[in-house]
Amino acid sequence: MSGLLFALLVPEPPGAPTRDRLADAIAVGGACAYGGLMLAIGDATRPGALVPWPVDAAIGAGCALALLARRRRPVALAAALIPVTAVSVLATGAALVALFTVAVRRRARVPLLLCAGYVAAGPAYHLLHGSPSFPLWMDIVARAGPAAAAIGWGLFVGALRERAARMTAEQHLRVEQARLTERARIAREMHDVLAHRMSLVSLHAGALEVRTDARPEEIAIAAGAIRGSVHDALQELRTVIGVLREGAAGRPEPPQPGFADVPDLVDGARATGMAVTYTCRVPEPGPSVVLGRTAYRVVQEGLTNAGKHAPGAAVRVVLDGAPGGDLLVRITNPLGVAPATVPGAGMGLVGIAERVALVGGRVEHGPATDGFRLEARLPWPA
Repeated sequence: MSGLLFALLVPEPPGAPTRDRLADAIAVGGACAYGGLMLAIGDATRPGALVPWPVDAAIGAGCALALLARRRRPVALAAALIPVTAVSVLATGAALVALFTVAVRRRARVPLLLCAGYVAAGPAYHLLHGSPSFPLWMDIVARAGPAAAAIGWGLFVGALRERAARMTAEQHLRVEQARLTERARIAREMHDVLAHRMSLVSLHAGALEVRTDARPEEIAIAAGAIRGSVHDALQELRTVIGVLREGAAGRPEPPQPGFADVPDLVDGARATGMAVTYTCRVPEPGPSVVLGRTAYRVVQEGLTNAGKHAPGAAVRVVLDGAPGGDLLVRITNPLGVAPATVPGAGMGLVGIAERVALVGGRVEHGPATDGFRLEARLPWPA
């Protein structure tokens, strides 16, 4: 029963005909029931009544059926029904339901004004019916009490509806914000991965272009490396597209690289011909997953930039730190000795700065005494 009442009170999305039909049945039935009670104890059933009870019942039934239009024009309907209550007792039920509807859908001032008109229809009823069975003050009380209850209940229901609508809008906003945040994270991952893969492809292709005297086995090795890098890039791209597609929100993501994968990243760079010196003074078992993944991406971006701007130059990668201090990630290479072989949007370092900021660290990059330096310090809790 409570679930049914809640379903009637709280608004649903458009296109809920079942709920609307049920609410219409309750509104019409309630109006007829209340009006019938008033009709039974009122003046319409006594001999010589101004409006005989069959006519009163017919008028009231028509007013109750008019409640089916209360959603489209609640104020106009209530204003039209209130004068009828000066003639028909059974119409008072429909008028109360109309007042309730106005209170649900309008500010308090409008239903209160209509309520005053409904109460004022009591003296008009007395004037039209001559000498009713009940005194005027009793009729006014009989009108004011139920009308005040209907308006109060309507205002309460309206507040519930507004709160439910606001909570729904806030929930949609949170979901949209979470979706945008996730898409931004995926975009950063896609940039980091694809930029690195494509830089490797460009380095191998550039080597084949320059080495016109390369031996067949060297050409085969370079071609295999290009094929492998392109294959990995396509796999990463398919994964990202799969996550971005509608309906793929529940799909589990593949394992992300972490701190333990940094040596493999360095070995992959060496396989492309880069001269990389790798030094790691980080104690086992290493940093947390989030911290390790950030360190991995910093190294990846540093190697990618070194391969683009200083191909063939020596690159030095240093990882140092311990719990309770900072995790130092430093990549240095000679300043660019050739134009970049792979065009870039210049967003790699921006993305790294965002990643480092998310874990509370800081990053610096630019020319130094030993060449170009990319250095990140990540807080490592004890």
